[in-house]
Amino acid sequence: MKSVPHYVNGAAVASPGVSPIFNPATGEVIARVPAPDESFVDHVVVTAQRAFETWREASLSQRTNILFSFRQLLVEHTDELARTVTTEHGKTLADARGEIARGLENVEYACGLIEQLKGQFSQQVATGVDVHSTREPVGVVAAITPFNFPVMVPLWMSANALASGNAVVLKPSERDPSAAVLLAELLSEAGLPPGVFNVLHGGADTVGALLSHPGVDAVSFVGSTPVARHVHDVASAHHKRVQALGGAKNHMVVLADADLDVAADAAVNAGYGSAGERCMAISVVVAVGDVAEPLVAKIAERLDRLTVGPGDDPTSDFGPLITAEHLERVRGYVTGASDQGANVVRDGTTLTRERGFFVGPSLLDHVRPGTRAYDDEIFGPVLSVARVASFDEALTLINANPYGNGVAIFTRDGNAARVFARAVHVGMIGVNVPIPVPISAYSFGGWKSSLFGHTHIYGPEGFAFYTRAKVVTTRWPEPADSQIDLGFPTTR
Repeated sequence: MKSVPHYVNGAAVASPGVSPIFNPATGEVIARVPAPDESFVDHVVVTAQRAFETWREASLSQRTNILFSFRQLLVEHTDELARTVTTEHGKTLADARGEIARGLENVEYACGLIEQLKGQFSQQVATGVDVHSTREPVGVVAAITPFNFPVMVPLWMSANALASGNAVVLKPSERDPSAAVLLAELLSEAGLPPGVFNVLHGGADTVGALLSHPGVDAVSFVGSTPVARHVHDVASAHHKRVQALGGAKNHMVVLADADLDVAADAAVNAGYGSAGERCMAISVVVAVGDVAEPLVAKIAERLDRLTVGPGDDPTSDFGPLITAEHLERVRGYVTGASDQGANVVRDGTTLTRERGFFVGPSLLDHVRPGTRAYDDEIFGPVLSVARVASFDEALTLINANPYGNGVAIFTRDGNAARVFARAVHVGMIGVNVPIPVPISAYSFGGWKSSLFGHTHIYGPEGFAFYTRAKVVTTRWPEPADSQIDLGFPTTR
């Protein structure tokens, strides 16, 4: 059985596999991933520390050239990366290519590092005194990434971290870790010095070792809210800089003046793409007033046309879930929905296949807060419809939800959209856009229980997270200026 290697100091490091990696489309174990002990974790972090001392001194042009070369290699290896993602995650090849494209955008943004790392200068702030600031790397960054985007999220974190002069230890999900190793190989091919980017596999024990290791200076995390809270609390207790992005319960409000065909298409695309295994997936359609009945009918009619199958089959609209355990969890939300007052309009649990972790698209109507289907992040192809009487009721519903990752509103009323965008307590908002993932020049991140730590994950806030400011105050006195003055210095 193949064991996925670590990648340390510019080379693959073989280690016996422990945890199984499945092909979700067949249910077969196709490889195993190692679980390193604490001494190996220490070895990887120390390796990154040593590499950082050299990489931090690399010129901005050298870093830029390496990132440009890496960007080109990503383009050339897109199909290979996509096949790797599809094999271990299950998403369709088209979806995997889309993920790579969005990650590539952040590499391109990071190539503009000379603009992002500029300091400031103020002359003559006091007589003969100048002040300037610089931004310097924080050190070793632990990047802990989720299974649902095994290429995009590592690129979101690592591109800006490397551009800023940091060394990176990437701990990918043990469910689909092979793409991370391929990224490391491409970075080495692009000219990144050994040890600057390392891939360390493992599960919760590996994460715990990184969170407490004194050689790790910053932690970037994306995952579920309970784990994000834990990562934030433990890393902070060990005096590390930390950003931890958690879960979501994304709502999509449909007002009476919306084009219902456009809204129904958007709900299906955003709710069922990648089998719903996206932190920006639409989970709840909030139907306002009389739009509920026709909107539910239009969504249901579209679900009947979807094809669920292997990700490498071009006819598949979405593929399987990541594991058998997750499949059973998702099924439970559908089979138990009617007991909590919901109407099961479409039951995807009736889909049967001989192999693989497949479930069909499900649609639940009359879902309310206080029920499992509404309160939990399902992370599967299950779309709920909550009915409200007014715009104000829709806004109140969303603002009362503990999550604040993404939200959308569908309307032709510009003022309603403007009021909604200002009043809603959510970090990313789409107006007639169902998945409001911003471009790389803006930062990605939510509010409330969707983010722990104050810094979002990429864009300008990403560079700010991976650097720290240094301010230098300079004076070049003449010999005649020598004097004793114990007063507090002023800028006069």
